[in-house]
Amino acid sequence: MKMSERLGLAALHRFDPETAHHLALRALRMGLVPLSGPVTSPRLQTHIAGLTLPNPVGLAAGFDKNARALTPLSRAGFGFVEAGAVTPRPQPGNPRPRLFRLSEDAAIINRFGFNNDGMEAVARRLAKRPRHAIIGLNLGANKDSHDRAEDYARVLAHCGRYLDFATVNVSSPNTEKLRDLQGAEALGALLKGVMEARSWLPDPIPVFLKIAPDLEDEALAQIADIALASGLSGIIATNTTLSRDGLKSPKSSQAGGLSGAPLFELSTRVLARLSQLTDGQMPLIGVGGISSAEQAYAKITAGASAVQIYSAMIYQGLSLAAEIAIGLDKLLERDGYSNISEAVGSKRQDWL
Repeated sequence: MKMSERLGLAALHRFDPETAHHLALRALRMGLVPLSGPVTSPRLQTHIAGLTLPNPVGLAAGFDKNARALTPLSRAGFGFVEAGAVTPRPQPGNPRPRLFRLSEDAAIINRFGFNNDGMEAVARRLAKRPRHAIIGLNLGANKDSHDRAEDYARVLAHCGRYLDFATVNVSSPNTEKLRDLQGAEALGALLKGVMEARSWLPDPIPVFLKIAPDLEDEALAQIADIALASGLSGIIATNTTLSRDGLKSPKSSQAGGLSGAPLFELSTRVLARLSQLTDGQMPLIGVGGISSAEQAYAKITAGASAVQIYSAMIYQGLSLAAEIAIGLDKLLERDGYSNISEAVGSKRQDWL
């Protein structure tokens, strides 16, 4: 991390977390943040669900909820960028404060509740997206919706023509009863509607499913079966956790989803188990607690074809994406791999 970035982070941390987040996005849009540019190599180039990524390090949903900073983010070293979550109608989300830094744990807790500008406003921004980048959208449901399953299909139908991929998010803990949609019957019906909406698009795109890390093994097995049967393109493992095990911060009792360093081991174990359950039949994207190239590499060797980061940037800055991608390249070279695909799942057993 450069000194300028270190100073910028220190300044942002003088504000409450949500204000700091908005300031960071504004600085990005104004061109005030140094950007690494593309990071790629033959070892890093990744093929996943029909997409070709310059590198396997993506930006997780939640950072750019409303697709306002896609152009600068596409030049920040990420192999792909996921905006959202976006719902059919705009909604304010939960009352503030709803974002908390747990500095002692290198973690954050959020209970945003799908605050966003709605699919119509976001679609207008996506229409102007950078064409050279791989851009996806996290699909959500309105809190007061009478048919949440239909909400996901509506957002995909409205925004899909501007996307390279979409993610069905049924794993946020901050919308009441949303995680109930991970149950076998509800999930099967939801995905059927989403895949039908995908078929209406001029160019059908890959659709991923994002799951929670707090699922028991039986539920994971059901999700794997449903994902394989539904025609999904892959699974993103995982979203935030409700667990508070081992935390030191006095803010650890705040309600919401926990992300960051404490999530790494839990999410990687879930990832490895999903890799075993799906047996290479669909790609997995590993998310949760990644703050270094070594941790990204651990996700890949546990079964991920690509990874996503977010929370660690709050403590290490936007340059982290490029640092992880460059570090991954060196680790792959060290271990004699000519491409990252050769390393996927090579140490899965260590996590089972």
